[in-house]
Amino acid sequence: MATSFAGFQPESLHFLIELALNNDRTWFQPRKAEYERLLKEPLEALCAVLGERFEARGIPLQADVRSPFRIYRDVRFSKDKSPYKTHVSASFPWAPNGAPALPRSRSESVHHVGGYFHFEPDEGYVGGGMWHPERPLLEAWRTTVATDAPRVHAAIDNRAFVKEFGEVGGDSLVRVPPGYAKDDPNAELLKLKDVTFGRRVSDDEVLSPDLPDILADAFAKALPVFRVLASLRP
Repeated sequence: MATSFAGFQPESLHFLIELALNNDRTWFQPRKAEYERLLKEPLEALCAVLGERFEARGIPLQADVRSPFRIYRDVRFSKDKSPYKTHVSASFPWAPNGAPALPRSRSESVHHVGGYFHFEPDEGYVGGGMWHPERPLLEAWRTTVATDAPRVHAAIDNRAFVKEFGEVGGDSLVRVPPGYAKDDPNAELLKLKDVTFGRRVSDDEVLSPDLPDILADAFAKALPVFRVLASLRP
């Protein structure tokens, strides 16, 4: 039986706005059931439906009720001790051929190839790539750029991808890393420390029951880039 997603309610936006103004346990705990009704449960339903869309369209990303991140912040090493995130989000690891996506940990999966959705008032976002990858994976990207630039550009310059997301980007080094020519025509790609892409998602899109299709359409246009990143071999 297919899962249904009715869309987030306008009240979900108001809840996040209020949470940003009252980010403490004394405000949140009496409203935890409201958070679950307005945000946690709809996000889980969205991810379940998105998983069905991925399977139907042959998009090798994994989405299910385990995809959302927790609302609780990890404050152990942060000067900001606010206990809650003021957004909700989910990640969708690359999982080709129906294989289980690895690693299973939400905290680890963001450093591997996959997609991402972020819901925050006026700051919605859909995108993906690889964020803060481990050094061997980043070196594999740079090697591929240096030795197989036409394949990389066929993906990142794909018309549908560029129209949807613009270009790949992320945190970048100031200089070309050692071992590569300073005047390499792909210097900006070699300097990347992340290889990510994304676009804003409007509040109207977030509140729409068509959000699973909006996200699936966006991820489908990024498949050439996903495939290049997923092919990297450290």
